[in-house]
Amino acid sequence: QVQLVESGGGSVQAGGSLRLSCVASGYNLYAHCMGWFRQGPGKEREGVASISSRDTTAYADSVKGRFTISRDNDKNTLYLEMNSLKPEDSATYFCAADAAPRLGCPAVAEISTSLEVWGQGTLVTVSS
Repeated sequence: QVQLVESGGGSVQAGGSLRLSCVASGYNLYAHCMGWFRQGPGKEREGVASISSRDTTAYADSVKGRFTISRDNDKNTLYLEMNSLKPEDSATYFCAADAAPRLGCPAVAEISTSLEVWGQGTLVTVSS
């Protein structure tokens, strides 16, 4: 059974950094598109970043230049390095993965609707 488990969330002041991790089990993530999306209180889900099986990355405009998505296939782990955090980045962050192998990824905005496997989420709170 495929399972994704996120960690690394927490509380940080504006301008600070956090690194989120997502460990996959029952699943070799190297052949799959993976991504992060977030959902803030009272807000819709928002795609944040994606990385394809060929390590092609894409980002939402709101995080471009501040966030970096990466993967370690040996550790079966996905990461999201978040720098220069802003209060508007506060949200629960979810790791998501494609159920089936494919070469590319859907558009970042479609991450939460196109990738079928989700983790339980990790909360990020950025204070001003």
